[in-house]
Amino acid sequence: MNLKINWDGFGIATSVACAIHCIVLPLTLTSLSFFGINIIHNVFFEWGMIALAFCIGVYALVHGYKTHHQNKLPVWLFCIGFILLFTKQFFLSVENYFVVPAVAFIIGAHFYNYKLCKRSKCNSPHHSH
Repeated sequence: MNLKINWDGFGIATSVACAIHCIVLPLTLTSLSFFGINIIHNVFFEWGMIALAFCIGVYALVHGYKTHHQNKLPVWLFCIGFILLFTKQFFLSVENYFVVPAVAFIIGAHFYNYKLCKRSKCNSPHHSH
């Protein structure tokens, strides 16, 4: 069985999960702090999600760039998104102003990388990864 992972799809899913965590959870789960549960601004969880999204993104985008399309735009979009995502960690009072464009840039980078790879036939079953 030939299992093939769509790393850009995985990167998009990770970015969306991060956005949900950063934006939706504080609005809907604020009562958890009354019970001593804090997953909203848990430093380890936040940096863990950022590290996971970064690792997946770097792998997907570098692989796409080197192996399939040699277009730097997805890498630049990803870098802009990660600069914003990293910056939001230091400006928590206005983090939503950073996280929304950060996630948009990161998802845009993955989506564009996926489209470029698909155009170059990297998603064909005959192409090995």
